[in-house]
Amino acid sequence: MTTNKPVLVLKVGGALLQCEMGMARLMRTAAQILAQGQQVIVVHGGGVLVDQQLAANGMETIKLDGLRVTPAEQIPIVVGALAGTSNKILQGAATQAGITCVGMSLADGNTVSARIKDERLGFVGEVAPGDATYLKFILSQGWLPICSSIAMTDQGQMLNVNADQAATVLAKLVGGKLVLLSDVSGVLDGKGQLIPSLDQAQIQHLVQQGVIEKGMKVKVEAALEVAQSMGQAVQVASWRDAEQLLALARGEAVGTQIQP
Repeated sequence: MTTNKPVLVLKVGGALLQCEMGMARLMRTAAQILAQGQQVIVVHGGGVLVDQQLAANGMETIKLDGLRVTPAEQIPIVVGALAGTSNKILQGAATQAGITCVGMSLADGNTVSARIKDERLGFVGEVAPGDATYLKFILSQGWLPICSSIAMTDQGQMLNVNADQAATVLAKLVGGKLVLLSDVSGVLDGKGQLIPSLDQAQIQHLVQQGVIEKGMKVKVEAALEVAQSMGQAVQVASWRDAEQLLALARGEAVGTQIQP
């Protein structure tokens, strides 16, 4: 059973990995969506776990404009935390929900091409869509790819990629519909109310006012970039919100729509 609906690309943040109930709920939702014949890709970060692992190894977390700086000596730890532990924790939650899943990274099957983004950030990757064959094979089996944001250059150098950007590239690669899921229900205004829809001018205004800042600024800008390049809205929503997940399973719009 297949549908002509675009592939749903769900990006989940590292905070989800700290919440067993949240993971269980998200994977139950994914199982419902897959059962309807809708193809799904999960892309994940794992910042919280990376921070814990770095601290355990006596290293500190360095950020530049909201982006993680990844020096050479941190790469083995970052890769282990993201492509290893985080990926397998999510696979475990999917398996528990009865989903057949494949743990993978951006480096598998030439799915993306990667290069160093900015020397100041160290081994942080900039990625572009590559070859969709491997992903399409997994999806065609009705399986769920769970992809970590670790990529590789042509020289085999491992790179840490911002997970929002990783999800964006995979959505572009398969012509999918991108939903950025975090622990907040979307973009909130100064009074803490959900903003249902935002375009570029409104985003710039809210950034200037300081309403959208830090991690949400990176998220919203990534969403805007993909909305513009794909010519369709990107959703910023919450995995904590059971109602939003049910709406997602019904194919409805959730959270804040970032308009192209």
